[in-house]
Amino acid sequence: MKKLNIKKAVALVSVLALVAVSLTACRGSSSASGSSGEAVNTTDASSASKATKINIGTLDLVNGDLIAQYEKWYENELGVEVNIIKFDSGKDINSAIASGGIDIGQEGSSPAALAISNDLDVEVFWIGDIIGKAETLVAKNDSGIKSLADLKGKKVGTPFASTAHYSLLNALELEGVDANEVTILDLQPDDIYAAWGRGDIDAAYVWYPVLGNLLQDGTAITDSEELSKKGVVTADTNIVRKQFADENPELVTKFVELQLKANDVINNESDKAAEDISSILEISKEDAAEQITQFKYLTAEEEIDYLDNSFAQTLKNTADFLVTQQSIKSAPELEDFQSKVTSEFVKAASK
Repeated sequence: MKKLNIKKAVALVSVLALVAVSLTACRGSSSASGSSGEAVNTTDASSASKATKINIGTLDLVNGDLIAQYEKWYENELGVEVNIIKFDSGKDINSAIASGGIDIGQEGSSPAALAISNDLDVEVFWIGDIIGKAETLVAKNDSGIKSLADLKGKKVGTPFASTAHYSLLNALELEGVDANEVTILDLQPDDIYAAWGRGDIDAAYVWYPVLGNLLQDGTAITDSEELSKKGVVTADTNIVRKQFADENPELVTKFVELQLKANDVINNESDKAAEDISSILEISKEDAAEQITQFKYLTAEEEIDYLDNSFAQTLKNTADFLVTQQSIKSAPELEDFQSKVTSEFVKAASK
């Protein structure tokens, strides 16, 4: 299994016209590949009904996906050839989903809301975590920023269309700060780290591992845990191409079984979880253990409750807010979100 990386995926509107997505490997390969090294395509005529390969897009978020990767559960238990592709943002995940480059993708609730708003034929079928302090607004110690009000006239980096971007805009609104008075720059996490080092930005709303580096000479101003107490809930999710899910329900159900197994490890074997996650992210076990405490990991019952009851509304609220910020032109009705949020695979996996 090769782990690949995509840098700067083309914009969603453009990619809808493409039949394939161009991938850049993080370890020197120039195309998305399976373990055989051949380009992976799960949408050709030979796999029109049952997939023999699965492309999984990941953001290396601190949740059960990393444990499934480390333990090699995907390739050992899914029963098909597995291709893990690392992306930089949920926006890039949506681009790859739209082009058929991946079948299942991991992304935040904000990109998921955008996917539905842009009428991608997807389903939200798993909530990897509820985000807490893992996403934080941090300001450079020499920036003079002590509060959200101090961001006026400053430069703040965040990945646009991400949960961090959504949280930043909400934080400003809650404090009565006009976002137009802040220069908000669309930067991917690695670019945020570089811009921070050059002194090009004064603050950033971002996640680990970059967040950990920024906190070495920065100060937390607010975080997603604090915002959740004020009604601004963000989460990390998995989406699946609807056609793929319809044709391969057992495979998607098995994928969920592995996420539930990984959550059991996180919630009941925290030392092992930290060891697995630290190995994948190449950070210390202590750092991994600390990051795990900054998310909420759901049981099967909690997953079903969220997916059946409140999560569609969370996505709708996210989309409505993005409309007010002119990030999208319009948001679908709640019924449209409800039709694309499903608990069926969690229910099947937990029987």
